[in-house]
Amino acid sequence: MLLLAMLATLILTVALGDALLSSPPQKAPSILARAEWGAKPPIAPWREHIPSRITIHHAGVPTDLTRTLPQKLRALQAFSQRQDKLAGGKDKPPWPDIPYHWYIGRDGTIAECRDPKLAGDTNTEYDPTGHLLICLEGNLEEEEPSGAQIRSLDAMVVHLAAKYHVPPSKVGAHKDFAQTTCPGKNLTPEIAKVRARLELRALSSGRS
Repeated sequence: MLLLAMLATLILTVALGDALLSSPPQKAPSILARAEWGAKPPIAPWREHIPSRITIHHAGVPTDLTRTLPQKLRALQAFSQRQDKLAGGKDKPPWPDIPYHWYIGRDGTIAECRDPKLAGDTNTEYDPTGHLLICLEGNLEEEEPSGAQIRSLDAMVVHLAAKYHVPPSKVGAHKDFAQTTCPGKNLTPEIAKVRARLELRALSSGRS
């Protein structure tokens, strides 16, 4: 019985992966382009990569309702592209651009950040090469993600998984790869739900 159960699990896992890889690319959700929020060009040098994972972060700072999303992104880009100190006092070298590829605001707006052809950056001990990085606004260790953010995250993961052939097993959280609480205790359970919905979609596609 144990052998049969293991075999059934293996078959289902392969079927889910094959269904996802063979499903047609999803229409991209509405995204605020770099030009629309006033981005500056990336600064060389940078590293190109082949995306194979989707990894989810949170900003780690409380949501600021006094500034617009474009204002926040311009400030984040300015910080990212200069040499500075992190909150813990650690030196941060200049990065080519915002370390994430997409940023989801409190209202669910998805903003284009770093070119997905370029590997991201991190102040933690892991190599983000191959990772498509999505960041949700807010300190989600303390705040709850908004419903609009979760809906946008779900739509973005479905779109990226189909476009870049990422199986559900490779959709995860920053804390899966580094010693960190990111993306926060209030977002982490939602990532499992997003992954489960992606698995169900893959299974459904396989049956259609």
